[in-house]
Amino acid sequence: MNRRRAHASACAANTILVVSVTFAVSMATLAAQLPAQLPLEPVREAGQSVIGAYEGWYQNPDGSYSLLVGYFNRNQKETLDIPVGPNNRIEPGGPDMGQPTHFLPRRQWGVFVIRVPKEFGKNTLTWTLVANGQTTVVPLNLDPLWIVAPFKDVALGNTPPRIRFETQGDPHRGPPVTISRSYTTRAPGPLTLSVWVDDDGVRPPEARERPLTPTITWSKFRGPGDVTFDKAQPKVDEKTGNATTNATFTTGGEYILRVQVNDATGEGGGGFQCCWTNAYVNVVVGSRQ
Repeated sequence: MNRRRAHASACAANTILVVSVTFAVSMATLAAQLPAQLPLEPVREAGQSVIGAYEGWYQNPDGSYSLLVGYFNRNQKETLDIPVGPNNRIEPGGPDMGQPTHFLPRRQWGVFVIRVPKEFGKNTLTWTLVANGQTTVVPLNLDPLWIVAPFKDVALGNTPPRIRFETQGDPHRGPPVTISRSYTTRAPGPLTLSVWVDDDGVRPPEARERPLTPTITWSKFRGPGDVTFDKAQPKVDEKTGNATTNATFTTGGEYILRVQVNDATGEGGGGFQCCWTNAYVNVVVGSRQ
C-alpha cells in the first residue's frame, strides 16, 4: 500500500465521528473507538442520519486557525434540508457558524470552514445534527493529530484547481473562505452561472490514467426553496477552461450555492484533504412577476 493509499485509509477511518450529546471524549479516543461506534447497517435510500465529518485544521497567515468540515448523509437518495437552529447547531457561539442547511446524499468533503482565533487553544466546538429523528454530534478542535494541508500535497507538490468567475477575475483555490460572487435574478430564472477553471496537472500515480481537466459540480448550500441545475456537472472546455450551467429556483429568497472543483485525485483528494476547491456564490432571487 503506497503512502497516499495508507494515508487515505487512515483518514477514512478517522473522519466520521459520532458521539453522544452527554459524553465528551478526546479526539484520539474517538478515533480509536470509531469502528465500534459506526452502525453496522446496510445503506438505505432514506430515513437515516446525517453525520458531521471533521476533516482537520490548518493555521492561517494571521495566526488564526481554520477548522475544515464536511458531512456524511448516510442516505443513498434522500436529500435533507435542516435549518440552522435546534436541529442544526454549532456551539458554543452559534448556532450559526456558516454550516450548510442542505445535505446531499452520501459523503461531501470540505464543505465549509470555521475560523477560530489564535487563542482558541484546547477549546472544542460541537456540531449537532438531528435528521430523521436521529441525533449526532461531532467535536471540532485543534488536536495535533488532525492538522491538514489542503493547499498543497507536500509529498507530490500537487495543489488544488483554481476557479474564476470572470475570465480575468481573481482566482480562488482550496477550501471555501467567503462569497466569491453575488447574483440577482427572479424566480424561477434561469440564472446563468459561468466559471473558468485550471489546474497544475500534478497527480498521484494511482490517478495517472484519469483526465487532467478538472471536474465541476454545482449544488445548493442554503436557501428557502429547491434549486435545479440543467447541468449539475457541466463539461469543462479543455481549451478555455470554461463551464456553464443554468440554475432555476422554485421560490424567491436568498440562496448560497456551492461549486466544487476536483482535480484527478477525485472526491476529497482520495481522502487526503488535498487537492480540491470549494467556492460559494450568493443569489438573491426575487419573487415571480
